[in-house]
Parts: sequence; C-alpha cells; structure tokens
Amino acid sequence: MYQWVLAFHLMAVICWFAALFYLPRLFVYHAMAEDAVSIERFKLMERKLYRGIANPSMIATVVLGLWLVHMAPQAYISQGWFHLKTLLVVLLIGYHHMCLGHMKKLANDSSKKTHVYFRFFNEVPVFFMVVIVILVIVKPF
Repeated sequence: MYQWVLAFHLMAVICWFAALFYLPRLFVYHAMAEDAVSIERFKLMERKLYRGIANPSMIATVVLGLWLVHMAPQAYISQGWFHLKTLLVVLLIGYHHMCLGHMKKLANDSSKKTHVYFRFFNEVPVFFMVVIVILVIVKPF
C-alpha cells in the first residue's frame, strides 16, 4: 500500500509544481497585457489554473504526504532532512496563498506589481523544488 500512496503523492507534487510554475508566468503576461480582451483571458486562465489544478494538487500532496508519514512515522520523524522538508512545504503553501493574493488583486485590477516583479516571483518555486528533491533523495542529515 505504501508504494501506491507514494506514487500518487509524487503525481500530486508534480501537478502542484506545474501549477506553481505556470501561474506566476500568467501573472507576468497579465501584468504586461494592455487590451481588455487579453486581461480578461488571463483572469479566467489564472482562476481556472488555481482552482482546478493548484488547489486540488496541493491538498492531495499534503493529504498523501501525511498518509505516508502515518504509515512509516519513525522512518521520517526522527530524521533532520524531513524536518527541513516539512518547513519548506509549509513555506511553499504560504507561497501558494501569496499566488492567490496576487491573483485576486489582478482580478480586481488593483495590482501594483510589474511584470518584472512577477518574473522574479516566478522563480521562487524552483528554489523549493531543488532543495526539497535534494533533501528527499540525498537525505544529507
């Protein structure tokens, strides 16, 4: 059973990161858009991506991750890499909610952020992914 839960957990993680990579990229294009048709299109795309992929995959990632810990708690809880990974996942959930805040401001046409800001904001999940994968595979401590 553990292998199945792990497989679905990894699929959920991949979907979540795909959404976190693409959503801020949409913010870049949205911030650069000047015509009403494009702006409305980006609002719709952002909302569908957030609600249809990002939220469900984040929830699945967390639920399946907790299930994995429940099945083998000593294997994880006693290791330092797991504590750091857990902290990074919590911070990534915070980033996910920051995306929601930006999405709402863009939807209300009240965002003051430029496309340059969103280009940097778009790179944040890459840092999380690199560090989390290294922690899980290498288990440095």
